[in-house]
Amino acid sequence: MSTLYVVGTPIGNLEDMTDRARRVLAEVDLIAAEDTRVTRQLLTRFDIHTEMTTYTDAYYRKKAERLGEVLGALERGRTVALVSDAGMPGLSDPGFELVDAAITAGHEIVVIPGPSAITAALVVSGLPTERFLFLGFLPRKSGERRAALAEVADEPATLVLFESPHRVIDALEDMLAVLGDRRVAAGRELTKRYEEIWRGTVSEAIEHFRSTPVRGEVTLVVAGTGRRRAEGRWPEAQVRVAVELLAHERVGTSGIARAVSRLSGWTRAEIYELAVEAAGEERAEQ
Repeated sequence: MSTLYVVGTPIGNLEDMTDRARRVLAEVDLIAAEDTRVTRQLLTRFDIHTEMTTYTDAYYRKKAERLGEVLGALERGRTVALVSDAGMPGLSDPGFELVDAAITAGHEIVVIPGPSAITAALVVSGLPTERFLFLGFLPRKSGERRAALAEVADEPATLVLFESPHRVIDALEDMLAVLGDRRVAAGRELTKRYEEIWRGTVSEAIEHFRSTPVRGEVTLVVAGTGRRRAEGRWPEAQVRVAVELLAHERVGTSGIARAVSRLSGWTRAEIYELAVEAAGEERAEQ
């Protein structure tokens, strides 16, 4: 058995590289990187010459193949460090699969904590930090994105998510439609020279990013509802998304009421009223 080190690396500012991370990356037998080209730049900066491989799909056709090389090294007694392109491995990248496989195989897992865009954006947002929910990246398609947002519409905890620069406005518009005009903070270029932390409401954020070129990944921190929803009952936003999707598929109002009421905890009468409304909107768009 051997040891897999899960190593945090800077999210932008190289001064955030810890002495412990530098030592571990220099001492292990192998570094498993998200992208070896990105990690090579980091290693060169700190004069580290450790052998590298990757754990992502870019180089292997199957998960078993990309995990096999690293697990094989651990089985042979070699020490391995897992790193992502930036921040903590396993957050919005497939690094967690390697950690899980190493645990299953009986290897020791040691964490070397480092920066994270998730917590960095959260603590400067001005929003509650005692409870938060990380959503990763939202789906690319608007309908799927709205459905994902509807699932957390009544979540009392602060929401944290990543968004690409070319989809951030679309995501905010869907957020406004599903979650309402809540407080939001947006972090760009975190820890770098041109770091920007923008704060306001969702509608204000839409106007801001329409007039300001968006470069680089954005971390969005969104206010929760501040209250708990009734157990077993879907939030209204989630119900409306379900009703609208079924109406778009030409399901009749009675069928919508029957199907959604079974799952949502709402009565058929309540769903039927929303279905009639959605059917009218669907006809108006034709």
